[in-house]
Amino acid sequence: MAAHLSSGRLNLGLLREAERRELLECLDKCIGSKAVVWDEQLTGPFGLIAEYSLLKDHEVDKMFPLRPGRLPPSNVKNIIFITRPILQLMDFVAQNVHKEEKLGGYRKEYHIFFVPRKSLLCEKRLKELGVYGTFSNIDEYALDILPFDNDLLSMEMENSFKECFLYNDKTSMYYAAKSLMTIQALFGVIPRIHGKGHNAKHVTDMMLRMRREMAGHEDQIPPQIDSLLLLDRNVDLLTPLASQLTYEGLIDEIYGISNTNVKLPPEKFTHQKEGEPAEMPTEPKKFVLNSGDELYSALRDKNFNAVGPELSKKAKLLSAQFEERKDAKTVGEIKQFVSKLPHIQAAKVSLATHTSIAELIKEVVELDDFMDSLQVQQEFMHGIETEKVNNYIEDCIARKEPLIKVLRLVCMQCLTNNGLKPKVLDFYRREILQTYGFEHMVTLNNLETVGLLKPSSHKTYSMIRKSLRLTVEDVNEQNPTDVSYVYSGYAPLTVRLAQYLARPGWRSIEEVLRFLPGPTVQETQQIPVGLRKKKSQNSEGASENPKVTLVFFLGGVTYAEISALRFLSQQEDGPGDFIVATTKIINGSNFIKSIFEELLEGDNKNDGIGKN
Repeated sequence: MAAHLSSGRLNLGLLREAERRELLECLDKCIGSKAVVWDEQLTGPFGLIAEYSLLKDHEVDKMFPLRPGRLPPSNVKNIIFITRPILQLMDFVAQNVHKEEKLGGYRKEYHIFFVPRKSLLCEKRLKELGVYGTFSNIDEYALDILPFDNDLLSMEMENSFKECFLYNDKTSMYYAAKSLMTIQALFGVIPRIHGKGHNAKHVTDMMLRMRREMAGHEDQIPPQIDSLLLLDRNVDLLTPLASQLTYEGLIDEIYGISNTNVKLPPEKFTHQKEGEPAEMPTEPKKFVLNSGDELYSALRDKNFNAVGPELSKKAKLLSAQFEERKDAKTVGEIKQFVSKLPHIQAAKVSLATHTSIAELIKEVVELDDFMDSLQVQQEFMHGIETEKVNNYIEDCIARKEPLIKVLRLVCMQCLTNNGLKPKVLDFYRREILQTYGFEHMVTLNNLETVGLLKPSSHKTYSMIRKSLRLTVEDVNEQNPTDVSYVYSGYAPLTVRLAQYLARPGWRSIEEVLRFLPGPTVQETQQIPVGLRKKKSQNSEGASENPKVTLVFFLGGVTYAEISALRFLSQQEDGPGDFIVATTKIINGSNFIKSIFEELLEGDNKNDGIGKN
């Protein structure tokens, strides 16, 4: 099931195995039959580690979502709650336990495992609600970071950006430091650490302190990662706001990818047999998206304009392979063709799936609305017409288009203009509040606090744009030569920083770094002589093993940035291999939405807050 995790430069399957072992150890502490009550936010992440059949082997008979009220009936010895340390969820746990106890009958044992850490506040709440003493086990399951693919790790911390940059709550940064300790326990100490931003400094300091506290009790593993690059999301707030133009990025923008799964409208995927009436399915069609699917692996990082030709090429190749059966004359040749058949059939199914997905995306990207929005974004990123009220944004507000879309564009204009003139800012503020409701005063204040909206200041964007070549003319989307293809002419600032760090080094861009928020981090971790990497060279004198850099995004990363780093990894004379880690994978919609999440509950669901 997880073969795709072990096919990269690092065997990330080892991380999955370690996390599976720890989960099973937790379950085996509870002897006898079990019902697991899941915090619903954790079912996706846990699905990446352990399938139901494995839990069944460890006497898990039932699984329920954690909800208020009473649990469904079950004849089990143990009830195990697996939950994040959130106070509201403790109320649900207490209700479940009280109702179960009231029923009497068969005596059950209760256990609770907090993910990733226990919380004193939650334990206090359980005491106040009178259930703390009922639990035989109150423990934690340290699920720090999840392997999504052979070059991608995510902590899936939903609100890490908001907590850090809006509330100045550094809890998720502590978890980030712990996850780096987990990575180093499996893949060796990382010798060089670089970073940019206050959180990058904070995580580095915590990680170094954790290592000092271990004082020589670490496993002696030769280092497999050469350097670590920690990047605060607020170093580059512009990139996540822009519409991603890669295949994977667009799937996420339009439908949302969650824990490598996507749910799509089922109509495109129904296969009706001749003579039978068409049955329209009502449930969305679920797909797993990772490099285990050969075709998806080839498509995901391409600019969407290059996806059609790639699908066409694949169709011709499959057709040619299928035709080989006509040339098979001898028993040996027939046998050889038959052995290839399962692979050909699987490739055929995959081709049909991705052709349908591409058609769904094409319907959206060909809409005038999408193209108009994209044109405005491109103008902003190139520094065109950023100073005055934008007509397109004004029209969007007048038509009461989704607030998320309006805010993305206003924030993009603000960032590319180094803030807005007071007159322009006041105009947008007034129009938004009058159209979408005055409760969004909180939203606008939050956007200001995190630095997405601000009055005009020094003109640094144009200097950074030119120095780092963030905008590129005449980008080749079919056969790209530069990372800017992921946004059709805009190179993510974060990716340029990774590129410059690898070659020629950050010294060459010291002036640019001074203009970016937060300190620049540079640390070295000592490696025992016996564990240091021996440099192997080929006959031309070039290093046979390119460097491995772990790029850790603190506050979220987009699929387009991941694609750009993969593109760099694939260059023959490139900067080496990149592994991406993040607190969360984000897109422009959920990035903006996270900043005013509270307003999405209750009364405000119909205030024009839409997906885009």
